Order: sequence, then C-alpha cells, then structure tokens
Amino acid sequence: MGFRTIFIESPCRLSYKSGYMVVRKEDDVAKIHLSEISSIMLQTMRVYISAYLMAELAKSKISLVYSDERHNPVGQALPLYGAHNVSKRIQEQLAWGEPIKKRVWQRVVREKIRQQAAVLSDRDLPEARVLKAAIDEVRSGDTTNREAYAARVYFQALFGQGFSRDINCPVNDALNYGYAVLLSSVNREIVSRGYLTQCGICHHSEYNEFNLACDLMEPFRPIVDRMVDEWIGAEFDAGSRRILGDLMNTTVLYKDGEYRLSSVVSLFVQDCINALNKKIGVDEVQGFDVR
Repeated sequence: MGFRTIFIESPCRLSYKSGYMVVRKEDDVAKIHLSEISSIMLQTMRVYISAYLMAELAKSKISLVYSDERHNPVGQALPLYGAHNVSKRIQEQLAWGEPIKKRVWQRVVREKIRQQAAVLSDRDLPEARVLKAAIDEVRSGDTTNREAYAARVYFQALFGQGFSRDINCPVNDALNYGYAVLLSSVNREIVSRGYLTQCGICHHSEYNEFNLACDLMEPFRPIVDRMVDEWIGAEFDAGSRRILGDLMNTTVLYKDGEYRLSSVVSLFVQDCINALNKKIGVDEVQGFDVR
C-alpha cells in the first residue's frame, strides 16, 4: 500500500510512464512511482491528466480527489471493480440483515463517542464525563439517538457554546475539508474489497452515493476535530489544507502497536465487513487510540 499523499497545487500536466506518474510543469519534470502513492489531491482546476494515468491509478486503487475553485474537495475517482469476485461481494452486502446492521452501527457509534470523549478528556473539559456515560446508553441501531446527543455536547464543548456545524466559518471549512479527505480514504477501502459505497447500514439517503463510507468513517471524525482544534487558526488557508490533506499519515495506537491512520482505517473497515458477514463477532471489531 502506498504511503504518500500527493498535492497538486499549481498548473501542470499529469501522465503515466513505466510505473510512474509524471508531473510536467513548464520546464520541470518530476516522477513518482505509483507504488508510493496513497492518494492524489488536485488543489487547482488547471490540471490536465491523461486517460492512461487515470486507468493506472484505478488499477492501483489510488484515490484521486479533485477540488472546486475554492479548493474544497468535490469529487473522487474510484475503480469500478475493486475485487476479482465483486459480484459475490455485492450479493453478500445485499443480504446483510437489519439485526446485524443495527448491532454494527451500535459498535460504530460507541467507538465514535469514545473518541469524542477522549478529545474532551485530553483538554480537561468536564463534558468528557457526560460522553463517557453516554457510551453505555447506545442501543442496537442507536434507537435513543445518542450519537446526535453526544455531537451537540461535544462540538459546543470543543469549539464554544455558540458553535454550530451549520454556520459559515473557518472551523467548519476545515472540518468539512478534513472529513472529505477521510471519506475518500474509507471509500477506497470499501471499493477495493468489492462492496458498494451506496448501500449503508444506517445512512440510506437516495442522494448520497457514499452511504456506507459515511457510516464507517464516523469513529475517525474526532481525529479531524483534534487537528482542527490544534492546528487551524482564524483563517483556513493553503497551509491548513496541507495539514488536513496529510491526515491519513497520522500515527494512532492500534492493538499493541503504532500505525498510520490509513492502515487502521483499512483494518477497521475489514472488521466491520467481517462482522456484517458474521465471520467475527461485533464485539471483536477493534477500536483505536490517539497518542
């Protein structure tokens, strides 16, 4: 698996040659082997990319994220077929029953609230105790909607009483950018295993083509929140985008070791899918910790 996030921030041409992505900018030429690349972030709209390179990126399961005129991620190129037995995987996915989906969603929500509580606890905020108490209150399918309750407590504790996810401000711009980077990584993991991103276990919007990724990314959102709280100032600028764009190289604690976030996301997605396919118990889905 690649480990580099490549930012393309100025006008250039991207092509493919002998296993390398070739970047041509005026008289300068740079080459990067595809085996090193985890994802590519296009931060300018003045990029010309060859169909040959697009095809090779898809074969290598490299995520290509492109941005709008405000440098906000608006789309992602993913391979059509991520596994040799994609038809079998889709049949498995469509056979997931409601009881197991509700139990996996319960596990996802509990892990998300645990991560939110850890963020507040690290900042010695008293609301951390409220969130820790809410973890055991999450029922199968989160029928009591502890996720929404925890989010209200959490965001106002972290970013101030007047904060709302609906307002237009640099903090929300940064959060949305980081979440988009995270979503693109989870999408890649789902597609690479031959499953559909459209068919979620809780999210079911007919207008959202990434329902399953929106489900499985939830426990990792607080990592973005940490970065925004620690690194993003009064202005969301190019430097902020680079910090959040390198999100997946963050080091987290998983089982008995330290791993890049991209690897832990991959393992978490696989655990959830195994639980949905009843290959492991829901309680065996592993959580993680941030240093």
